Amino acid sequence: MARKLLNTVFFVLLIVFAAAFVFPVAVVLINSFKAKFSISESPFTLPFGDDFVGLSNYVEGIKNTGFISAFGWSLFITVFSIAAILIFTSMCAWFIVRVKNKFTSILYYALVFSMIVPFQMVMFTMSKVANVLHLDNPLGIILIYLGFGAGLSVFMFTGFIKTVPLGIEEAATIDGCNPFQTYWQVVFPILKPTAITVAILNTMWIWNDYLLPYLVIGSDYKTIPIAVQYLKGGYGSVDMGAMMAMLVLSIIPVVVFYLFGQKYIIKGVAAGAVKG
Repeated sequence: MARKLLNTVFFVLLIVFAAAFVFPVAVVLINSFKAKFSISESPFTLPFGDDFVGLSNYVEGIKNTGFISAFGWSLFITVFSIAAILIFTSMCAWFIVRVKNKFTSILYYALVFSMIVPFQMVMFTMSKVANVLHLDNPLGIILIYLGFGAGLSVFMFTGFIKTVPLGIEEAATIDGCNPFQTYWQVVFPILKPTAITVAILNTMWIWNDYLLPYLVIGSDYKTIPIAVQYLKGGYGSVDMGAMMAMLVLSIIPVVVFYLFGQKYIIKGVAAGAVKG
């Protein structure tokens, strides 16, 4: 009886926490269909009557921000950054686990240490180096994201690979596979849960990142977070209706991707936290 009561309390608490997280998103969605003056006067009411403006906020926001172009650049940078992170960090983690020497130990701890270094400590130096090395473009920023995303990704992949029996790889070698074939045909498919977890975590970061693209590529190749800022006018005026509409459009791809891979998140995080 006590256990049943405890489970009920936990369930109610989880419902409350879920509502607390969903509520801001619901407010943004509701206000994206309201006139901008109604948003400031009654932000929590449903859009009825004169408050309801239909899709005009979406049309105005897309026109004023160049949203289509920004969406394309955000998609390009995010997709290729995630691909680079998954490929190179998983291979690095496999090398660290299977080749045990001082170099791999130093490499592993250096990558783990990079996780605790705040971005604000290195952002000005990084932007200068990116400019000198001509990385201040959509291709160059992919390498920068790879560098910043390597620490957590290698840590998670390393933990998972430690749980993969070495005998599987030895059997592949006996069957005639070289290291490249062993990795892509045997190891990488096993890493699917952690790979999807790493992809989701990094997608949410890269897609919504404002500071790094602003510092590195500026307004030449506007991503969505940068484009949304163009809805701010002079003297602090903001077209709140259009901004809410653009925020809704910007979160849809991430939400869809998250819903697609959510079942792998807990499994991947738990596997990536293995000590060994």
